[in-house]
Amino acid sequence: MSSVLSPSTAARTKTPNVGMAIFALAMGGVGIGVTEFTMMGLLKEVEQGLGISTPEAGHLISAYALGVVVGAPLLAAVGARLPRKKLALGLLLFFTVANLTSFIAPDYGSMLVSRFAAGLPHGAFFGVAAVIAASLVPPTRRGWAISMVMAGLSVSNVVGVPFATWLGQTFGWRLLFVLVGAIGLLALAMVWKFVPFQHAHPDASIRRELGALRRIQVWLALLVGIVGFGGFFATYTYIAHTMTAVAGIPSGLLPLVVALYGLGMVAGNIVGGRLADKSVMGTLYRVLPAIAVALVVYAVAAHWPWSAMVMVFVVGASGSMLIPALQTRLLDASPDAPSLASSLNHAALNVANALGAFLGGVVIALGWGFVAPALVGAVLAVLGFGVALLSGLLERKRPLAG
Repeated sequence: MSSVLSPSTAARTKTPNVGMAIFALAMGGVGIGVTEFTMMGLLKEVEQGLGISTPEAGHLISAYALGVVVGAPLLAAVGARLPRKKLALGLLLFFTVANLTSFIAPDYGSMLVSRFAAGLPHGAFFGVAAVIAASLVPPTRRGWAISMVMAGLSVSNVVGVPFATWLGQTFGWRLLFVLVGAIGLLALAMVWKFVPFQHAHPDASIRRELGALRRIQVWLALLVGIVGFGGFFATYTYIAHTMTAVAGIPSGLLPLVVALYGLGMVAGNIVGGRLADKSVMGTLYRVLPAIAVALVVYAVAAHWPWSAMVMVFVVGASGSMLIPALQTRLLDASPDAPSLASSLNHAALNVANALGAFLGGVVIALGWGFVAPALVGAVLAVLGFGVALLSGLLERKRPLAG
């Protein structure tokens, strides 16, 4: 037996506290979640503060999502030769500075640019964070480790987003970006202290990372995320309208609704990580139909307040169970280009966000009501299941590279 440890084994040997290392990476996810989702709850304040229309304010959210889609593959590929800890620190610094520029942006144009910039490191950070977390634990616990990093995004919806929304409504919407900057600095300090140093792969290069894009299984995994998770966003985008106009829940209780959704995401993320450790493809085969069923039940249950709130939790849980399996699948599909493949998951999820919101808006505009987006989401989940089946079929004919 060789006495030379592999990079992942060495990392486990030298890390006295893997839990704190993963927690540090998850803290970066909290900051990302707060800046991404709080803007939706502060749109009215942003409109008034910048003197812009509602569609223009919506473009600020779109600019962030576009930044994620562009930045995920670009920054992951460019940073391929950097040690992973240094790349994570650089991305967190980029994220922090970009959000602080949003705080001082004087007008709509500069705010649009700063929101795009803030989105650039989003996917690349989650990508490298997932790779680091997976390298710190045995292969049988990769799903758990990845789910714990992703939990930062879920927890932000339970605690960070409601607090940031209250802060912005009470003391001024620009304070959102100060809060995010503070979380970013805290995450920087924690990653610096707790995440172990790992040398970059000796053969790492932009070309090697981009090689992930030549693999059909990478594209199929991304398509599962875009289509299957699009149903999650088709429902979430219009949840406030559904709860108030259909379920009859007072608008003052919407923070509770959002918190229930976030708690569901936390629970689903944890369960999804455990399931992914047992079987990645088995998780996809089970969770996608479960999402479809949950969304159909939600469309019916949304007509009564209490059943609507129960199903809000269920929908949040079922949707987030998908993420650890997708992230792990991408790592399996491209083992020699893990950072790019992993970061592309978040680009795909932001495309899913745009797709789900668009299709949900179409059926509402057609007069089908506010529960119709959930039914569209159920159809998307079934289509995602079909893509997963195709991926599994092709894998039987040509197994993934080890």
